[in-house]
Amino acid sequence: MKEITFLKQNADKWQQFETLIDTKGPTDPDLMADLFIQLTDDLSYSKTHYPKSKTTQYLNSVAARVHQEIYKNKKEKRNRISVFWKYELPFIFYNSHRQLLTAFIIFAVAMLIGIVSAANDDSFVRLILGDSYVNMTLENIDKNDPMAVYKSMNQVDMFLAITFNNVYVSFLCFVAGLCFSIGTGYLLFTNGVMLGAFQYFFYAKGLLLKSVLVIWIHGTLEISAIIIAGCAGITMGNSILYPGTYSRSVSFQKGAKQGIKIVIGTVPIFIAAGFLEGFVTRYTEMPLALSVGIISTSLIFIIWYFIIYPIRLHKRFQQTTDILKTAL
Repeated sequence: MKEITFLKQNADKWQQFETLIDTKGPTDPDLMADLFIQLTDDLSYSKTHYPKSKTTQYLNSVAARVHQEIYKNKKEKRNRISVFWKYELPFIFYNSHRQLLTAFIIFAVAMLIGIVSAANDDSFVRLILGDSYVNMTLENIDKNDPMAVYKSMNQVDMFLAITFNNVYVSFLCFVAGLCFSIGTGYLLFTNGVMLGAFQYFFYAKGLLLKSVLVIWIHGTLEISAIIIAGCAGITMGNSILYPGTYSRSVSFQKGAKQGIKIVIGTVPIFIAAGFLEGFVTRYTEMPLALSVGIISTSLIFIIWYFIIYPIRLHKRFQQTTDILKTAL
C-alpha cells in the first residue's frame, strides 16, 4: 500500500485519537485500551513500510501518549494483563465474530451429521468412538453406573491429563488454519461428528438426560473452547486467503497475531473445564439444581464474555468517536 493511501484511510481516525487524548477530564479506560491496540497496529505497519517517514514519527508520538494515559501510576506488567482480558481480547473477538459463527456452524452441522449417521447405522458409533470405549460404557450401563469412566482416575491426574490434551487440541486447531482454514474446518468437523455420535449413543440407551446433566458440566466450557480455537484458526487462515488492502505477508502476520491471542484466551477455559471434569463431573449423582446451575453458569459466561461484552465495548467506543466527529 502506498503511503498516501495509508494516510487517507486513517488520517481521520488518528485526528479523533488526538482529540480524545487532549480532552480534559477522566479518560475512558475501554476506549484508551482500544486506541492503543489500533495505534500500535498502524505503527507496526508504518515502521515496516515507511520506516523513516514523518507518518511513522507521528504515530510513534501519538502511541506514546496513549501508552502513558493507560499505564501512568500503575505497574506496567500488571496493568497489561488486565488490559488484555478486559479490553484487548474482547475487542479482538468483536472483529472475529464472523469467524466464530463460521466455526460454530461447522461444528453444529457436523454434530447433526454424527447424530443422523448414528441413528441410521448401528456400526457408526463404534467406528467413531472405538470398540473399547463402547464396550466399557456398555459394561458400566449394565452395572447401573453409565458415567463410571469419570471416576476411573485420580482427580489430580485426570485434571492434568484432560487439561493438557485440551490445550494441545486447541493449538492444533489453530495451527491447522495455515492450510487456508481447511485444516481447522476439518478438525471442527471431526470433533462435531464425534460429539453427535457420542450423544446419540446415550440417547439410544435411554440415558440422554443423564448424560447431558453429567457430561456437560465440563463439556459446556470444553466444547465452547474448541469452537473458539477454531475461530482462531479460521482468523489466521482467512488472513492468507483475503488480505484486503494489505500485502499477503502483512495480512498473515496480523491474522496470526490475532489468532494467537484468541487461543491464549482459551487456555483458562480449558483449565476450568479440566478442573470440573477431574474434580466435579465424577459426582454423577449430584442434585439436579447444582448440575443445571454449573452448566447454565458456564454457558452464560461464554455468551457474555465472547459475544455480548465485545459488542457493548464496541458500542461504547463508537458512541465516543461519533461525539468526537460531531465536535471536530
